[in-house]
Amino acid sequence: MQPEFKCSIDYTYNYMGQLEERYRNYRVPQKFMEAGVYPYFREITSKQATEVEMGGHTVLMFGSNAYTGLTGDERVIQAAKDALDKYGSGCAGSRFLNGTLDIHVQLEKELAEYVHKDEALCFSTGFSVNQGVIAMVVGRNDYIICDDRDHASIVDGRRLSFATPLHYKHNDMEDLERILQGLPYEAVKLIVVDGVFSMEGDLANLPAIVELKHKYNCSIMVDEAHGLGVFGDKGCGVCDHFGLSDEVDLIMGTFSKSLASIGGFIASDKETINYLRHTCRPYIFSASATPSATAAAREALRIIKTEPERIEKLWKVTKYALKRFREEGFEIGDTESPIIPLYVRDVDKTFLVTSLAYEAGVFINPVIPPACAPQDTLVRFALMATHTEEQVERGVQTLKKIFVEQGIIK
Repeated sequence: MQPEFKCSIDYTYNYMGQLEERYRNYRVPQKFMEAGVYPYFREITSKQATEVEMGGHTVLMFGSNAYTGLTGDERVIQAAKDALDKYGSGCAGSRFLNGTLDIHVQLEKELAEYVHKDEALCFSTGFSVNQGVIAMVVGRNDYIICDDRDHASIVDGRRLSFATPLHYKHNDMEDLERILQGLPYEAVKLIVVDGVFSMEGDLANLPAIVELKHKYNCSIMVDEAHGLGVFGDKGCGVCDHFGLSDEVDLIMGTFSKSLASIGGFIASDKETINYLRHTCRPYIFSASATPSATAAAREALRIIKTEPERIEKLWKVTKYALKRFREEGFEIGDTESPIIPLYVRDVDKTFLVTSLAYEAGVFINPVIPPACAPQDTLVRFALMATHTEEQVERGVQTLKKIFVEQGIIK
């Protein structure tokens, strides 16, 4: 017999819990909802492509990270279906115990070779790669030095580490050197940087960072989330683009962008990967990536490596878009990638521009704090290899009309 427990509290009155009471005054989203410009959680009812179905109508998709345009590729979809049939819907455990499939191991070998490293580990999400790896590879008496525009996952990994956190002004090598000059030469010092900065679209100054690595005895980790499938030979990334893969100690990447899936990986030397394989908490305590997601990423990787024309198409349409936005007077900063920031520099107008563009059939992403500084708000226009110049032109003309009407550009 289970013992009976009776509660003496009368719940018939309206009781407000601690958390409910704390957050009842959080009204920021409601402000934009009431203004009719809330841009988030819109439901898509079709595949990710250059045009998608949203809210009952078709819109041009310039808010996706699918740079290679492979999310709707039938070969990728079929690979995922085949894996689903063979392995089932999930692994029901972590990689550490019962969740390692042969396709996980095969994908890791292919990724390591792709980014010119000894070995790789696959994680269930890209976010958990940075969160777990950064927290584990450096500890007490060590230092983590980050660009102040690094991705949120890098920031969270830095927060979880026992190492001393430091950061330098965006792409400011003098500021980075100033920091390094004040640190012990023999101490472990890890510089962590995005290869392509996800909001601004510019590249890390990797050649200069490598010079500082040797001068001040550091290690380097590069987040290639937005570089894979875009830069370098066969899309190997920014490290390969600069010819510096051997100089970078840790290379991280995601599957949710060019690789048309979900998940992520870290690649490095054998000793470091062996350590992470047995200590990295998000790796050993999270369920492993699903068979379908793993197979989809693997097929996308193989397509990227064997179809260089796909990356050529991406760069052709990117160069066209960069040229047209500059010609029309948009402020786009220092972007060198398919990520094109269109600066608005006003939070309310950023939401308004996003809403007006959506109503006109163009989907773009608003970027506001904490993803950027308050004075740097923008809308993010991102390209895929499957976009056409005609689609880009429609996007440019639609946004030009809105930006002029709102007094953002002349």
